[in-house]
Amino acid sequence: MDEDDVLTTLKILIIGESGVGKSSLLLRFTDDTFDPEQAATIGVDFKVKTLSVDGNKAKLAIWDTAGQERFRTLTPSYYRGAQGVILVYDVSSQVTFDRLGQWLNELDTYSTKADIIKMLVGNKIDKEKREVSREQGLKFARKHSCLFIECSAKTRDGVQCAFEELVEKIIQTPGLWENDTRQRGFGVGSNQGQPNEGACSGYCSLI
Repeated sequence: MDEDDVLTTLKILIIGESGVGKSSLLLRFTDDTFDPEQAATIGVDFKVKTLSVDGNKAKLAIWDTAGQERFRTLTPSYYRGAQGVILVYDVSSQVTFDRLGQWLNELDTYSTKADIIKMLVGNKIDKEKREVSREQGLKFARKHSCLFIECSAKTRDGVQCAFEELVEKIIQTPGLWENDTRQRGFGVGSNQGQPNEGACSGYCSLI
């Protein structure tokens, strides 16, 4: 793909409690795969995908972080410069929903973009046991000015739509990304050649 066709490069974060399916959502969106035995993310995972929305191509640098406390040292660098965030909970786990407020507090603390676009995603709607209703998710999203969608990384339902809607909203908010277009890539590729030992200190080189 010709880089000149790309309108902008966007940094997208995926946050939420451990086990809600953040990595599964990322893999479903970027590779269209699903691994029921998906291991917990250690530190930060990172993927790039180009998406066309309303005739505009955007290169997405999508960061997936571990939900465990011991990786919180990555936080400031992880949030820096992000234009969009996907806040994930598991519809079959009330506790993952109850802790969304803590993740929003962290986002407010470390985000460097005042008008960052937030997408609330209720994952695992394929499960029979549901503890969080769609109405609860919608109410939370409205209260905190988030876009909202329910989806399933397992069945693909809603996953593509979640990312497309988020990117569409970001593109419709030029103040979020126009100043960043000169800094294409957010360091993607710039640190190739450096050792990548898996624990990448918040910055991952492409393999």
